[in-house]
Amino acid sequence: MNEEPAVNYFEFRDVCKSFDDRLVLDHVSFTVKRGETCVIMGRSGVGKSVSLKHIMGFLKADSGRIFIDGQDVTDFKEEEFEEVRRRVTMVFQSGALFDSLTVGENIAFPLDGQPGLSPEDIDEYVMKIAHMVEVEDVLDKLPSELSTGMKRAVAIGRTLAQNPEAILFDEPTTMVDPIMAGHMGELILRLKKTFHKTSIVVTHDTHLAKKLADVVVFLQEGRVTLFGPWEEFENSDDPFIRNFRIQDELIPALDVTL
Repeated sequence: MNEEPAVNYFEFRDVCKSFDDRLVLDHVSFTVKRGETCVIMGRSGVGKSVSLKHIMGFLKADSGRIFIDGQDVTDFKEEEFEEVRRRVTMVFQSGALFDSLTVGENIAFPLDGQPGLSPEDIDEYVMKIAHMVEVEDVLDKLPSELSTGMKRAVAIGRTLAQNPEAILFDEPTTMVDPIMAGHMGELILRLKKTFHKTSIVVTHDTHLAKKLADVVVFLQEGRVTLFGPWEEFENSDDPFIRNFRIQDELIPALDVTL
């Protein structure tokens, strides 16, 4: 978008968002540097996923500004966000796969119609991605035949096929068992080390956050109460943050709320 790449790929400046009379984002400000993984944490309903929906243009801020790659997208129209969504993709909790397409067809979907790619090229690329996200054994299955965790792995594969500049992950380990949660964390970590894409991960899973975070945004009642490296979160003497951290570490298997 710019001749000189912006240092901050994502930036929220004093963003507010209310639903009816409930203030969900309360003057939220943070930045995510290019190539950095930011983890947004906090209890349910504090605005974590709402933040991602503002980046994707699914929601509009009441006030404040949002920048992507140095460009103010706050007032973008839907057709302008279509271009943004080619460069920034989101892995939803549900996976948001096409039910009528097989796993292989879902992964291949972003490649359809790409100039210079033969069907053989697409098949080879799909196999490469499927191996990377460990779904090569289910390429002929439909999404309805997969577990929640497998659906998310396929969704990540489809995202990689699009080759975005940045990836947003919405609660990638919620509603899966602890073994699959650990597997998802290792998968996202491997992709982070391989591709170095700018990422935002929304979660309240401290185990996942510790694996991935270059920087942490902690939201409490819609406000940013901590913005800094993982060590700052881990060593915080804020009573609410300490309680959040300790409870989550004690009962990871119960960490399945939305």
